[in-house]
Parts: sequence; structure tokens; C-alpha cells
Amino acid sequence: MAFAELLERAGGVGLFQALQVFTLLLPSMLVPSQLLMENFSAAIPGHRCWVHMLDNSSEAPANLTSKALLTISIPPGPNQEPHQCRRFRQPQWQLLDPNATATNWSEAATEPCVDGWVYDRSTFTSTIVAEWDLVCDYQSLKPMVQSIYMVGVLLGSFCWGLLSDRFGRKPSLSWCCLQVALANTGTAFASNFLIYCGLRFLSAFGVAGIIMTPVTLMVEWTTTRRRAVTITMLGCSYSLGQMILGALAFTIRDWRTLQLAVSMPFFAIFLISWWLPESARWLIIVGKPDQALQELRKVARINGHKQATKSLTVEVLLTSMEEEMAAAKARRSLLDLFLVPRLRWRSCGMFLVSFSQMVSYYGLVLDLQNLGSDIFLLQVLFGAVDLLGRATTTFLFSFLGHRMTLASFQTMAGLSILANVLVPQDLPTLRLVFAVLGKGCFGISLTSISVYKPELYPTALRMTADGFLQSAGRLGAVTGPLIRMTRQAAPLLAPISYGVIPMASTRTKVTLMDGGTWVAHPASGATPSGQSAYPSPSAPPHSLSLSNKNK
Repeated sequence: MAFAELLERAGGVGLFQALQVFTLLLPSMLVPSQLLMENFSAAIPGHRCWVHMLDNSSEAPANLTSKALLTISIPPGPNQEPHQCRRFRQPQWQLLDPNATATNWSEAATEPCVDGWVYDRSTFTSTIVAEWDLVCDYQSLKPMVQSIYMVGVLLGSFCWGLLSDRFGRKPSLSWCCLQVALANTGTAFASNFLIYCGLRFLSAFGVAGIIMTPVTLMVEWTTTRRRAVTITMLGCSYSLGQMILGALAFTIRDWRTLQLAVSMPFFAIFLISWWLPESARWLIIVGKPDQALQELRKVARINGHKQATKSLTVEVLLTSMEEEMAAAKARRSLLDLFLVPRLRWRSCGMFLVSFSQMVSYYGLVLDLQNLGSDIFLLQVLFGAVDLLGRATTTFLFSFLGHRMTLASFQTMAGLSILANVLVPQDLPTLRLVFAVLGKGCFGISLTSISVYKPELYPTALRMTADGFLQSAGRLGAVTGPLIRMTRQAAPLLAPISYGVIPMASTRTKVTLMDGGTWVAHPASGATPSGQSAYPSPSAPPHSLSLSNKNK
């Protein structure tokens, strides 16, 4: 009898599971507001150089209009709008002549914005870009802070996986919520860009734990047949969180106030998280059966199965978990993923897939301003299409299969991004359509890979493989914003890269992952024949068998 049967004794899926899912959906719903915050807090407003004659009312000639003063003070930019990063050294009076042309001045007559910039505050009253002048020569600092944040998530993923296995899921989640709340609140009061980056890094470190821990708690407190539903609900909460962020940013246009608005709920979630019971499965595996028994009996009472509290004993728990405890001791290393030839190719292919998806995904969702003028609407649409994609993925699997769904929609996502490169800026509606289509395709492909990858590995190596592929995805999330730092020197490099990378990896992954799938049960570790899929600690990795069952 495995732990799943112990859960059935405690009521299976009942009131406790419903309360737990609702509680864990709250922090998960707020994760997008942390990952995508710079879409709004670091939005780049319209700007031009500060000019004495134009912006100092005491020096402005009374007989000239603001438009005339702008003409003689600021040269036209590439789009014939006032240049954002240059100004005339001296007023170009000849440009007031009706017969003058835009070429009646030389580049030598201009200089950088030595006195700062004037910002358009009609959309945002305040952003970190306007507050710390992250424009022109410093515009690459915006994608840099986004990459710093993703580095924090990457390192946090490594650390919180180990810490939650060492100290438990519940204290890890509580600490992460408190860390995010404190770091984000401090970010709202940051006095300079360096402090802002440091606090955002600390926040990202905690967010990594909030991403990982709810999934683990849900899986370990849910019966096998209900697990897919709860994980789907968790994914939908991310989509809903994107929509909430767009609506919240539309209401709050000051970046410090917005930062506080998405920080305060984490203090409440920190307090609520102490209600959650620790994972009984984890408690048994780490040698705390008495505490695990208390948690199981508590769950049974909440689910209305009070009679189960008498039948649940320490002896029953230890007997039921004997196989899983033995499997936990048979630890596997990352090297085991590369010792078996077929596993080696699959691991390389899946690493490439995970990396390429996240490079393009975060390159797309962290650069809303380049996709359309109404970034609030775009954020809400991105969340809505992501929600729709997650809801329809299961149906697509039944028609196309896992592998074909993954390959086809990742290719479509890349094509949508490349199509947007060809659409001029004066066609915002068409650009919006391609952007939303690409986001929806990415949502489906990301869901596909999360379902498909467990089938490619034996149970004994699944957690090791999952950590390896999660790291690949986080590395891609770091790389995505970094590519955008080349925009000033090569404007088309970033969008072309975001479109080509997922398409190029599609053919590779189909080739590398072709073949059988591992069919060992993900929860119990038992194969369909009843044999354990966990080899003994002395068994070589190549002793693992492969089924020819294709998806």
C-alpha cells in the first residue's frame, strides 16, 4: 500500500484539499505580478532633452509658441518626431523659415542630453526609467535588471529545492512569502537603481520558492486521479494573475505605489501559510512518522472521516511507505541522465527545448511596449489567451498527441514573432494579433512540455531530470532579456532571435526525443507489470528498461 492509499483512508479529496488548493492558489496568482513587474514599473515614457529656452519659462521668448521652440531646440529623430537623445547646441533659427527643410542643420550642431530629459507623464506618473534616467545610452539597464531578477529565480530554484527537502515544504513556503513581502516593500522605497536591483534579486530568490513549493504540496496531498486537475488549476492561476496585473497597473500609474500594492498581500499569505499542514509523505521519508500521523489524522477530521483516525497508526504508515522510503534512499545524480545513450539524447534535446522556449517566451512577455501602444490591454489579453491555451491543451493531446502538439505550437509561436518583425509600427492592431497569437502558442507548448517530459524518464530519475530541465528554462529566462540589450546596435537581432530559436529547436527535439516513453507510474514508482521502477542503489543506470509506447 502506497501513500496514495493512506490519503484515501484520510478522505481522498475532500474539504481539506479544497481549502489547501484555494490557499496555495493565492501566492501562485501573485507570482506573475513579480515576474512581469518591469513591464509597468520600468515602462519607457516618451522623452526628449531638457532645453533651457524651452523648459525654463523665464528664458522662453514670449513671441514663440512651444512648437516653434521645439523645432529650433530639438532635431527630428528617425521617425521625424523630436529626437529622444539629442538636442541642438544652439537654437537653429533658420528652421523657422517656412521654406526651410529638415536637413538645414548638421549632426555637428547637436549634443547629448547633458541637462537631463523631459518625460511624458500622461500614461505613467512615475517609472524607474523616468526617475533614474534609464534612457538613451542607459536604456540597456532595463533588460539588465530583468535578467538580474531571473538570475535570482535561477539561484533560488537550486536553493529552495534543497532547503524544502531539508527543512520541509511548509516553513520554506512561509519564509519565501515573508522574504518576498519584505524585499518588495523595500523596493518601493529604493533610493537608487543599485538598491533597486539588489532588492529585486532578493525578491526573485523568494519567488522561486513560491513557484516550486505549492506544486509539491498539492502533489503530495492529492490523490493520483485528481492530481492533473489541481495542477491545471495552479497553471490557470498564473494566467489569471497576468490579467490581474494588467488591471492593477491600469489603475495605479505610479511605480512605487504599484510595487506596494503587489507586496502587501504576501504579508497576509505569510500568516495564512502557517495553517497549512506539513507534507505527511515528506515527514515519513525524513523519519518523523509521529508528526506525519498527526497531520494525516488532522486531514481525516477535516474531511469528515473521523473513524480513520483510529485505523491510522505509526506501524501502518511505515508499512505503507516502505517502498517509497527505499526508493528515496536510492539517490541518483545528474550524471545518470547521460550514461544511457537514449537518455543522453533525450536530456540534450529536452535541455534545448526548455532553454529555447524560455528565451523566446520571456523575450516576448517582458517587452510589451515593443508590441503595442496599449500595454495594459496587451497584458490582459496575454493572460486571457494563456488561460484559453491551458484549458484546451488536453483536447489537443487527444487529436495530435503530446509530441506533435509541442512541436507544432512552438513552431507557430516562432512564426508569429517573425511575422511581427515584418509588420510596420503604424499597424498596431495587426502587431497585437501576432503578439497574442504567439503568446497563446507558447502557453500551449509550455503546458505540453510539462506533461510530456515525465514520460521520457524512469521514475527513479524524474526529479533529477525535472531539476535539470527547470535550470535550463531559468537559464533561458536570463538570456531572453540579455539579447534585448543589443537593440541599440542591432534593432532586429532580438526579435529575429526570439522567432528563430524556438523554430530551430523544434526539428532537433523531434529527432532527439523520438522513440519510446517511460511508463512507470509517477507516484508509486511501479511499472504496469507491478515491478518497481526504482533500481537498487547498486544497479547500473543502463539496467533501466524502455517501453516502445509512443505518444
